[in-house]
Amino acid sequence: MTIVSTAPETTPGHRSGAPQPSLARLTVVELRKLVDTRAGRWLLIIIGLLSAAVVALLLVYAEAPEQTFTTFYVTALLPVGVLLPVLGILSITSEWSQRTALTTFALVPRRERVIAAKLVAVVLAAFGAVLASLAFAAAGTAIAGATGGAGTWQVEGALVAHSVVFQVASVLMGAAFGLLLLNTPLAIVAYLVLPIVWSIVGELVRPLHRAAEWLDTGRTMEPLFTAEVTAGQWQRLAVSLLLWMVVPLVAGMIRTMRREVA
Repeated sequence: MTIVSTAPETTPGHRSGAPQPSLARLTVVELRKLVDTRAGRWLLIIIGLLSAAVVALLLVYAEAPEQTFTTFYVTALLPVGVLLPVLGILSITSEWSQRTALTTFALVPRRERVIAAKLVAVVLAAFGAVLASLAFAAAGTAIAGATGGAGTWQVEGALVAHSVVFQVASVLMGAAFGLLLLNTPLAIVAYLVLPIVWSIVGELVRPLHRAAEWLDTGRTMEPLFTAEVTAGQWQRLAVSLLLWMVVPLVAGMIRTMRREVA
């Protein structure tokens, strides 16, 4: 007698009908990964220390009328804006540098869900960075008020909103370079050097002056540190982010989806 199995066929590494983790759960996992690695943990510590240091320097060296909440807040944003994108790069490239991509994509075969969770996690980290900057600014303002500084607490809501755009765009740019290159040192160098090189070339080469106004993120993001951004400035920001964030992000997602996991 021949026995014919009626069990459904399954592919290796993927159980048929097995429930997949939700995007929220994947995002929590990715947030935990940001602080579980030594590099990510120390990078967050360094960002916090630098933010506290620049606020302390303002308390020591800035004139009393300049010791306001807005001044402390904008200054605290600067080290975060420079280093937080590196965290975005690490969130992507660590899977490949630490050889955990095989395990990650075996547990979650749909790579786009993993990528989406990573992007949501770094965006949440950007929101957390804004809150941390607000906290440092509040501490600096309180100390300034107690030590004879201006201690003015007034801040424009638009400035806070613009700073959120700045931090989110910056960290997504870092993640985009990480997706595109999938190599930590190369992605960090490319993210830090290429915009600077373009900024220098756009400043020195006269025919590129007009293009630099639209494609140099150093210029297009600068208005985000103010409470008023004009329509033209938003347009230039959108064009520069299309080049430095959207294009690498899309190309990087395609590459990551197709790359063989060894």
